[in-house]
Amino acid sequence: MATVVLSNHKFPEDGQVSVPLPIPAEEYDHCMELLDLLGIGHATQLDCKVDGIDSEYPALERLEGKMVNLDELDYLFQRLDSFDDNEKAAFQCVVHDRDISDMTDLINLTFCCDMPIIITDFSKLNAIGRRQYLISQGGCAPVKDVEMQDGHAVMERLIRSGEGKVTPYGVLYENGMELTPHYHQGGVFPKYRYRERVMEVEISDCAEPEDTLAVSSLQLPMSRKQLEHIVERTGIQDAEDIRLWFVDSILPDEIEAALSFEDESLEELNKLCAVLAEMKDNDFKKLTAVVEYTRPDSAFQLRQLSENLELFEFFPGIRTPEEYGKYMIRESGHYEYDENLDDYYDYAGYGEKRVEQETGEFNIFGYVSYHGTLSLDELMSEDPAEAHEMEMEGML
Repeated sequence: MATVVLSNHKFPEDGQVSVPLPIPAEEYDHCMELLDLLGIGHATQLDCKVDGIDSEYPALERLEGKMVNLDELDYLFQRLDSFDDNEKAAFQCVVHDRDISDMTDLINLTFCCDMPIIITDFSKLNAIGRRQYLISQGGCAPVKDVEMQDGHAVMERLIRSGEGKVTPYGVLYENGMELTPHYHQGGVFPKYRYRERVMEVEISDCAEPEDTLAVSSLQLPMSRKQLEHIVERTGIQDAEDIRLWFVDSILPDEIEAALSFEDESLEELNKLCAVLAEMKDNDFKKLTAVVEYTRPDSAFQLRQLSENLELFEFFPGIRTPEEYGKYMIRESGHYEYDENLDDYYDYAGYGEKRVEQETGEFNIFGYVSYHGTLSLDELMSEDPAEAHEMEMEGML
């Protein structure tokens, strides 16, 4: 959507950094590294001087020469990225009419741009009038009722009201719009789902009451630096002071159930989500069966399993030794199957023997077995040496 050129106003001779907005998730840490070389890019401070901004919002050129916080600017453009044409025009009209250049006000403006009516093309008054009718109904009305409206008549009444304000971006009718303070400078950003996420969680400082408003919503996975910035914005000084709530995820119930969110590390949850974000549907099906087989109880153990799925074999839909034996003899390709001898194959016996050798398990998803060189306890342990020692002691 945009590119902003930033510098350190105290040391302009150190150079500039060009940053895309919204910042792509995979580029966030790199952008922050470049800003750090200039001594700017703090989580909450207004320490970046805007030397230039190129976007589809000319009204934002007023930011040039001003001090901004990059995370606020990034959040603003995430919000703007979802706007339709009327909201885009409304944002620019109000920015121009009210002469808004404060970043806090700009962010708060994005939460009410659905209220104003903007005329940019007088040949479309019928459609604009119907939108005005919908707004007058609180934004909700049957489609049939909206289509029955004479949009021209609605707009004629609005135009005759004399409330229109002419701006370079269209004629503005605010419709009673109020700039509500959803965001306060340096605080937590209002909840907003912008990117695809594996999991959504909320965090606050343990020192705050449970009903505190200082709660940040996180869409995991996030880059390491972005996670640090949000934790700092929430007012949390130490990772041990994080209170964490689970909100939602794209994960199967069986995988969610393996996590104890009250005891989980935010860093480990983020690492887990980064791994899961790369997985395909078939990987999730296999992981769900492996989770049922191994019974992990933490984000770390889940990540270990996710990163080592190739060490497990999974046969979906196979739930008995006979089905397993039949699959291996008939379909696996390991044997030359002769259908004329079908009555002589002991599928159940062969299946039972393989299950015993592989220490496999049938569950509601199919058959799972593990073929790694480490034991399962060692694979899922944060200290494999300790897990091996405990296993050896159990055998004595």
